[in-house]
Amino acid sequence: MINWKITFRLLAFPILWMSIVQLIFAALSAFLFKDNVSVSFLLPASIMLFTASVILLKTQHVDSSLANFRDALIYATATWVIAGFLGAIPIILVTKVSFTDGMFESISALTTTGATILSGLDDMPRTFLLYRQFLQWMGGLGIVIFVVAILPMLNIGGMKLLKAETPGPIKDEKLSPRIANTAHYLWSVYLSITVLCTVSYYFAGMTFYDALAHALTTVSTGGFSTHDASMWFYKSHLILWVANLFMIAGAINFALHFRVVHKRALGSYYADEETRYFIYIITTLAVLSGVILYSHDTYSSFFESLSFSTFHIVSFITSTGFGAASFTEWPEAVGFLLIITGYLGGCAGSTAGGNKIIRNILVVKMLNNNFKQLLHPRAIFTIKYQGSPVKDDVLHAVMAFMTFAAGSSMLFTLLLMFTGLDFWSAFSAVAACVNVLGPGFGEVGANFAPVSDAGTWILTSAMLVGRLEYFTVFALFTRTFWKQ
Repeated sequence: MINWKITFRLLAFPILWMSIVQLIFAALSAFLFKDNVSVSFLLPASIMLFTASVILLKTQHVDSSLANFRDALIYATATWVIAGFLGAIPIILVTKVSFTDGMFESISALTTTGATILSGLDDMPRTFLLYRQFLQWMGGLGIVIFVVAILPMLNIGGMKLLKAETPGPIKDEKLSPRIANTAHYLWSVYLSITVLCTVSYYFAGMTFYDALAHALTTVSTGGFSTHDASMWFYKSHLILWVANLFMIAGAINFALHFRVVHKRALGSYYADEETRYFIYIITTLAVLSGVILYSHDTYSSFFESLSFSTFHIVSFITSTGFGAASFTEWPEAVGFLLIITGYLGGCAGSTAGGNKIIRNILVVKMLNNNFKQLLHPRAIFTIKYQGSPVKDDVLHAVMAFMTFAAGSSMLFTLLLMFTGLDFWSAFSAVAACVNVLGPGFGEVGANFAPVSDAGTWILTSAMLVGRLEYFTVFALFTRTFWKQ
């Protein structure tokens, strides 16, 4: 049974948090950047603060600890929708875009997709640009986890929220018996890597403002930039390699980061099966695409070809979506390879999107087992991960996820083609959104402004479905979920 009063009370917390965020940016505009957009943040923030206060006051006797897993699924999905709506208000007020485009931009930021309908970023208010970057950083590990981390009183029973929000097929791993402590550990790692990234960008040649802004969207694997030229604004290969390092860091399981620091054992990265194969895949695809670019005389030297290919392979596989060259004009083989790379995704328990490397590993092992079973019908083979047998329910969930991922991409692509986009543009746009990746090809190669309003809402839905990994959203549309 769904406890609507509990859900209603819980939703006051993301509203409260969004009001605090926008109040901070109103102050930054008024006192630091002085770019005359403070009212665009102050007005909606005041309304949100009042609304959240009223809800909390009216539901003060509701015990949120009685919530069940159904409540967690509704809360996780509703939080993203509500935060997307609230986050869109300053975007609409500052840029004067439509409600549809404002929602798309906000959801793209919060889901760390990085797809944008905006252009002329270099001339926009610095407060607004930093706000876009911060939305991605906040959405990186999830707004739900963020709320749990900063509001310990939000305790709805163990790991329910973490399971509903955290990406990956195996969701019982935790760093602490308490959900609030687990969230704090994850966010402490996240913040530490962000600080290191900021410092690295600064010493690599960025201004402090750009270093901070891009660190927020690098570690969150979001991909927004303060410049239309994205990461090639500074024309520095050193900056690209710094970005590579921290995009990869953002796409590795944050629980693994914590264990490495806690145990002071760098070897744990290589010992982790998912991380090891993640690095192998990046290296192989980067060299392959670099060879293709060099053989097509796209760049004058192999180093330049390898540098750009590595950057974009890392950008796509981590679902960051930064750009550093005219990659939409590269040979079609490399463009198709980048899209497939985006589907592979990063590691489970990270900020990256895509199918996740652990699922790809398990699928390959299942296929290998099927081949061996054909040759040895009476033999019994066990699929192992990290040396331990994988439960059947996990394997079934992985196959179901892959089926949903493929089916959703096909459905969204068909719907988008009905709005007037050609197949290549529609497919790349859908791949960019369901994998929370960002950049597309064809008509959406520069930005997503050419997409119709209907197409924009389709892609907005695709971003939410991809960010919550299909099941959390699709479960809400089943009869079983709503049965008492």
